Amino acid sequence: MDGGGGQAMEKPPPEPARAAAAEEVAARFRSLVDPDDVASIRQTQHLIMGRLQDSNAVLTHFNEYSEQCFAEVSSDFASKTRLLKSMKADLEHIFTKLRGMKARLAATYPDAFPDGAMSKTMDQRPDLESPLD
Repeated sequence: MDGGGGQAMEKPPPEPARAAAAEEVAARFRSLVDPDDVASIRQTQHLIMGRLQDSNAVLTHFNEYSEQCFAEVSSDFASKTRLLKSMKADLEHIFTKLRGMKARLAATYPDAFPDGAMSKTMDQRPDLESPLD
């Protein structure tokens, strides 16, 4: 007893006994596994590692190629995008002018357009913001 009413602390086993116990446990674990199975697993792991390294090399090459292709077309793509935005602004300006002309024609010559015909033709432009079907 330790004199305090609690349990006595166990002393750790001496170092040679601890090493012998560890060897015994390791030997029992080794006896559970077949060395041929371990060798087969290692061979399979090496095969998988080789395939992964090959795949990694192919993907690295593809990424480099893709980066090169993107660098070649990105400036052209940017200029075409600016051109399309400019064309869109020009078309919006043209449609605005046409709507104004149609409104002036309808106001100047109300008899030339039947009732409701002007409202149907007033804005028949396509919606440039909606995606194409």
